[in-house]
Amino acid sequence: MLNLSMVLEDSARSYPDHVALVSGEREMTYAAVDAEANRVAGLLVERGVEPGDRIALACPNLMEYPIVYYGALKAGAVVVPLNVTLRSQEIAYHLADSGAKAFFCFEGSAALPVGAEGRTAFDQVDSCRDFFVISAAPGAGTLVTALAGRSPVFETVLRRETDPVMILYTSGTSGRPKGALLSHTNLLFNVVAADMLLGNAPRRDTHLVTLPLFHSFATTIHLNTGFASASTLVLLPRFDPAAVADILMTRGITFFAGVPTMYWALLNVPAERLDAAAVGRLRVAVSAGSALPVTIIEEFTKRFGVTILESYGLSETSPAATITRPGNPPRPGSIGVPIWGVDLKLVDEDGATVEGPDRVGEILIRGHNVMLGYHERPEETAQALRGGWMHTGDLGRRDADGWYYVVDRLTDMIIRGGANVYPREVEEMLMEHEAVSLAAVIGVPDPALGEEVKAVIVRGPGHLVTEDELVAWARQRMAGYKYPRSVEFVAEIPLTATGKPLKRALR
Repeated sequence: MLNLSMVLEDSARSYPDHVALVSGEREMTYAAVDAEANRVAGLLVERGVEPGDRIALACPNLMEYPIVYYGALKAGAVVVPLNVTLRSQEIAYHLADSGAKAFFCFEGSAALPVGAEGRTAFDQVDSCRDFFVISAAPGAGTLVTALAGRSPVFETVLRRETDPVMILYTSGTSGRPKGALLSHTNLLFNVVAADMLLGNAPRRDTHLVTLPLFHSFATTIHLNTGFASASTLVLLPRFDPAAVADILMTRGITFFAGVPTMYWALLNVPAERLDAAAVGRLRVAVSAGSALPVTIIEEFTKRFGVTILESYGLSETSPAATITRPGNPPRPGSIGVPIWGVDLKLVDEDGATVEGPDRVGEILIRGHNVMLGYHERPEETAQALRGGWMHTGDLGRRDADGWYYVVDRLTDMIIRGGANVYPREVEEMLMEHEAVSLAAVIGVPDPALGEEVKAVIVRGPGHLVTEDELVAWARQRMAGYKYPRSVEFVAEIPLTATGKPLKRALR
C-alpha cells in the first residue's frame, strides 16, 4: 500500500523550510504546500469523495495546481488533468467520460476563458457535483473560501500500488478522446528512472516549469520528480522567451525541460540578455514531443554548456520510455535507449520481431511505465496492449548500438509544437459545420512548430463558406492547439479502397 503523494510528504518531513514553489513574487515551502494539500484532501472527503473517485483539474502553472493535485491524491482520488485551452464541449465530454465528482477550474481571463468554458461544461454534467474556482489573485476564488479554517492535518489514504492515480486523455483513430489509466507504480517508477539517470539529489535543483503541468511530460519530469528530490519549482504559466531569459538570470535555474520549439526560441534570445554565470548554472536540459534537430542541440550546447537529452514516450507510458544518455554525443534523430526497467522492440506488419540494425518496424513498449488500460474502453485496451506490449503506432529503427529512432507514424497524428493533434477528432468537429460535406485534416511542415494543422474540405452543395469563416468557427469550438490554421477547398478528396481519405496524396 502506498500513495504517490509520498513524494511531497517525504520532502515536507525532511526539508520543511525549503522553498518548494515560486510563482512571481510568491514563495511556498514544502511544509506549507503539504499543509494546503491536506486542506484540499479534507475538503474532498467532507464533500463525499471516496477512494477511486475522479477529480478534474484545469489550471495553468500556478501554485494551486500542485496543491490540488496532491490534495486529491491524499484523499485517495484519481486526478484528471485537463488542458486549459479546451472549449466547453470538450470539457463536458471529459467530465462525463471520466465520471469526475468535482472540478477545480482556473478562473481564466478574456484571452483564456477557461473559467467560463469550464462552468458551462460543469452545468451540463449532472454527475459532477462540485465546482471550485481557482483564482490567480491570492485570497480570491471559491477554492480559497472552501478551504478557509480547515485543518492542515490529514491522514493520507493509502492505495494499492496498481490502483489508478491519474487519467490522461489522449485520442486516436476513433476520434473521441480516451483516458489512459496510470497507476501509483507507473508514475513512481518514472520518478525512480529519472533520478537514476539525471543524478537528482535532495535540494540540488531549481526547475523552471514552463511546460504545462497538465501535460504528462511536466507531471513526471518537473512535478513528481522535482518534489521527490525537494527541488524548487519556479512556475511560469506561459512560455515566453524573454521571461525565461529573465528567470534564468535571477533564479539560478539548474533544470529545464521543453519541447523543440522552446529550445529554438531560446536560441533566438539575444546573447546580451543572458550572462555567462546564469547560463553556466544550467545542469539538465530535456526535450520531448517531437524530433529535435541536431543543429539546435549543437547550438544549445555551445551557448549553455549542456547537451539536451531527448526523450520519447506517450501518455500511455507515464510518459517516459526512452532517453538519450548523459555524457554521450547526440545522434541526429535518435530518441536514445530504454529507461531503467523498460523494454522496446520493433515488429513488422505481421507482428514478427524485427531483428538487426536499421530495419524499420512498429515500436512496442513494455515495463513498469505502461498504463493499466483505457478508462472503460476494454476493446481498445485489448488492442493497444495485445501480447503484453503497448503498441505505439510509431515506426522506428534501431542502430547497431541499440539507440532508437522514430522514422514515421502509423497513425495520422500531428505533433504541433509538442502537442498531439489527432486528425479524426478535428475532422469530426469540422463535419458539424453545415457547409462541410467532407473533411480531411493533415499536418504540414512549419519551421517553428514542426507541424501545423491544415484542413482539406469539400463544401456541401450550395454553400460558399470561406477559409477565414471556417477557421474562426473551428477556433470557437476547439482548443487552441487543435483547430486548423489553414483550409484548402477541393472538389473531391482521394479515398482508399475502404473509403478513408488518402492523406499521403493530400500532403
